[in-house]
Amino acid sequence: MSQTVDRALSILPLLAEGPANLEQVAGRLQVHKSTALRLLRTLHEHGIVHRQPDQRYRLGARLFALAQEAVENLDIREIAHPYLAELNAACGHTVHLAVYEEDEVLYIDKVESRYPVRMYSRIGKPVAITVAAVAKLLLADLPEPERRAVAERLDYPRYTSRSTSGPAAFLAELAKVREQGWATDLGGHEESINCVAAPVRGADGRAVAAMSVSAPNVVVSAEELLGLLPLVRRTAEAISAEYAGQPPPGAPAGGTPGPAGASPSVSPSPSVSPNPPPPRKSSKKAAP
Repeated sequence: MSQTVDRALSILPLLAEGPANLEQVAGRLQVHKSTALRLLRTLHEHGIVHRQPDQRYRLGARLFALAQEAVENLDIREIAHPYLAELNAACGHTVHLAVYEEDEVLYIDKVESRYPVRMYSRIGKPVAITVAAVAKLLLADLPEPERRAVAERLDYPRYTSRSTSGPAAFLAELAKVREQGWATDLGGHEESINCVAAPVRGADGRAVAAMSVSAPNVVVSAEELLGLLPLVRRTAEAISAEYAGQPPPGAPAGGTPGPAGASPSVSPSPSVSPNPPPPRKSSKKAAP
């Protein structure tokens, strides 16, 4: 990297800590004040830094505008899809991606199971918010006041005997999910369907989406599906890294971006079989 560009970029983390004067900037860069001043003037001309009346410099509004524009133009579905497809190829089960919008959790992507027993879930369709694993993750990430408000206004249908019974039980489940960082739906919506899920996070650490692997118990048992949790979590972490513009987990600095084929960050662990046992039955379609 050009020394001038490297020095200019090194100013930004300093100013992120708070306003700094010319002497502080020069000291951090270990350069003469005249060199630091030239860099600051260039960044000021582009709106990346701003000079205050007290002659200290802070990050400029243009930098925040560019960051916001970049975030708004990120398409989490486009980023995530290659990883979802790779996970599906590794385990064979249905893979979903969901987001929280306007009090609903919606599927925005799906990769179908390779098995004859399929799920009725559809892209654009809301999930059963009080039981779905992806919904638990997204609601658990909300600030506590908002989390409580959402829980209090929801209805709690008894889909099965394992469905969430009411606000208190739901809040307790969300607290558990928030602490452990993953979620399950083990027969809460359909007795025969199990699901494990992990969050996709942005650069600020907030959940921007949730992804899951689901399968009927005629194909794989709940215990066997839970065995895929490490793989699901690594996949979510790899998506999060690319979405946040960071190196993939475990990659060296300046490592390669998302999968062009196989990605080490989403390969199955030795304890997880990439090819679950064949279906116990080949029967009619199962609802999600």
